[in-house]
Amino acid sequence: MDMKVIDAWHQVVDSRNMSVLKELLADDVTFHSPVVHTPQKGRAITVQYLTAAFGVLFNDTFRYEREIVNDHDAVLEFSVEIEGIVVNGVDMIRWDDSGKIIDFKVMLRPLKAINLIHQLMAARF
Repeated sequence: MDMKVIDAWHQVVDSRNMSVLKELLADDVTFHSPVVHTPQKGRAITVQYLTAAFGVLFNDTFRYEREIVNDHDAVLEFSVEIEGIVVNGVDMIRWDDSGKIIDFKVMLRPLKAINLIHQLMAARF
């Protein structure tokens, strides 16, 4: 099991270092937003979405609660409280043999949280 990618992801989350994030992403990475219908392709747009998500989601209450990791995939369950609403979600991350993230999907619940995140993310774009 290759934990290097997930360890690097945790480093990005802890440090908010966007240059490390850029190094982790493949050029043709696909990002799946919980509030945008179509997948977003490419490093630049993925960095934009993840940077906005950092600003919205990563406050003092954010924590990863569970991780399921295998050779090229991970599912990281998280929770965070924003404006009195508890947001529960998962980051689904897939990487290639070179350790570059090739697919990043975020899923959220409940509906009230999705609506709040949609509003807050839209304000950043």
